[in-house]
Amino acid sequence: MESSVGFFVGFLWLLLGARIPSVLARFVVEKNSLRVTSPDAIRGNHDSAIGNFGIPQYGGSMAGKVVYPKENKKGCVEFGESFKAKSGKLPTFLLLDRGDCFFALKIWNAQKAGASALLVADDTEEPLITMDSPREDEESAKYIQNITIPSALIDKNFGEQLKKAVNSGEMVNVNLDWREAVPHPDDRVEYELWTNSNDECGPKCDMLMEFVKNFKGAAQILEQGGYSQFTPHYITWYCPQAFTLSRQCRSQCINHGRYCAPDPEQDFTQGYEGKDVVIENLRQLCVFRVANESKRPWVWWDYVTDFQIRCPMKQKKYDKECADTVIKSLGLDNKKIEKCMGDPNADSENPVLKEEQDAQVGKGSRGDVTILPTLVVNNRQYRGKLERGAVLKAICSGFEETTEPPVCLSDDMETNECLKDNGGCWQDKASNVTACKDTFRGRVCECPLVEGVQFKGDGYNACEASGPGRCKLNNGGCWQETRDGRTFSACQDAEGSKCKCPPGFRGDGIKSCEDIDECKEKMVCKCPECSCKDTWGSYECTCSGDLLYIRDPDTCISKRGREAKTAWIAVWVILIGLAVAAVGAYIVYKYRLRSYMDTEIRAIMAQYMPLDSQGEVPNHVHEDRA
Repeated sequence: MESSVGFFVGFLWLLLGARIPSVLARFVVEKNSLRVTSPDAIRGNHDSAIGNFGIPQYGGSMAGKVVYPKENKKGCVEFGESFKAKSGKLPTFLLLDRGDCFFALKIWNAQKAGASALLVADDTEEPLITMDSPREDEESAKYIQNITIPSALIDKNFGEQLKKAVNSGEMVNVNLDWREAVPHPDDRVEYELWTNSNDECGPKCDMLMEFVKNFKGAAQILEQGGYSQFTPHYITWYCPQAFTLSRQCRSQCINHGRYCAPDPEQDFTQGYEGKDVVIENLRQLCVFRVANESKRPWVWWDYVTDFQIRCPMKQKKYDKECADTVIKSLGLDNKKIEKCMGDPNADSENPVLKEEQDAQVGKGSRGDVTILPTLVVNNRQYRGKLERGAVLKAICSGFEETTEPPVCLSDDMETNECLKDNGGCWQDKASNVTACKDTFRGRVCECPLVEGVQFKGDGYNACEASGPGRCKLNNGGCWQETRDGRTFSACQDAEGSKCKCPPGFRGDGIKSCEDIDECKEKMVCKCPECSCKDTWGSYECTCSGDLLYIRDPDTCISKRGREAKTAWIAVWVILIGLAVAAVGAYIVYKYRLRSYMDTEIRAIMAQYMPLDSQGEVPNHVHEDRA
């Protein structure tokens, strides 16, 4: 019951007939490297085929521990146990055997059981194949579009080695590496999307339409910045010449059976016909060509998304008239588009559609396009879910490192690895703060900077808010409680401070702080006249009679005594003030008196003896003669 691309390959060649030479028919299985890091006996690199489910981590890698279940080894029913890795442990890579049910169901059951990735061991000695979706019915559609974990098929011999190692009790650690799954030869990425304008083909069409709508913005940013070169493609088949006049071919084909598409409703008696789809596919190809000639190739995304919204089959608006309205609104030259489309009734080749049929054949490293929809990045077929973030990650991995455009480094890329077990990094669920940072080249565990507050730690086991403002974020991880409008906290903003219960509480400061009953423990209010009442975080102490309680030094005093004491204190303050003023006045008086006496004495003495400021009185000189 397992599904592979074999069905699609055979079906396509049946439809294409001899149009494509069989010698060129070649489906390429996209692979990634699976490296065993332990045990030593099987250490090394091994090929694994990327499953066409979930979200492969293009441009990155994922480490994990291999687990092989003791029961339900094929995973065809739900698991009764959980394979979710515990915090700080490596993610679980569940190993299952091939057989008995669809690959998609195995992956879905593994994901529900908590596995981070799935490895399926082949049961046949054969080249690796691509695990793909079964033909979707209502039952399978419920889970196929919800698969997110990556998956890979490994060959039988390697699978036996892994199972033997796990069963013997050894720790089997492996790395899935998608870093080289998409080559990056230059600073521009070329990618193609093989799509369809039909919106009535069930879950796959719904998924495709949703992807085109969601990816439009990113695609246009890449194109307008010159970072990428995008080309849309459409698959067609042709009707064998012996049946060109049959009702089936006439309703599904144009140009006399040369280009066909399946009937949208699978009912030839009602609704739209396959040729309506072929004509709209052709129109969309020509919209791209005309837009590309005017140096605006990104307008294709606008046309396709607008056409989906304004011209759906369900509303019976899937026609030329509605398409022309969309073309006009986008400012495109409708005459050039109609000329490009040519005559769908002509018995001749249509150059545009002939080119599309030739492009379906694999060239170089790219295999034949047999699955619809298909994304091709740098000539490698993308495997996995068509989801905006996953596809953008794959495209971004096609750039050489340091040449990535800003859109590849934006928040849009920080998604998948941190969603599963928080990437093995530290996380505070209460405040939704995490150390996990995911980029398309892999996740890192770094303590974050949140609202100006830096967390410090190893990023794996612990991160603590540090410095001013830390109490604003989840109260710094400390205890805090509010009662009757009063809030107490054990958090302190000081650098390097720990959680500490505030006065009136005791505890670890993190999980709890319990109120101290100061009254019961006779810590306060110990005077004989005191009456103690405990309150949350504090206490109330009252004194009997006409007494007043003084918290420090925990005693009661008379209110009158306190008033008398206050009055006497005031009197003494006044008396001391007067005394200080009198002493000051006396000092000034003595100083001024002394200065006056010094001046009078100097004046009297100047009358009887020369002072330093006067010249000496001349004396008579006697001359001695020889």
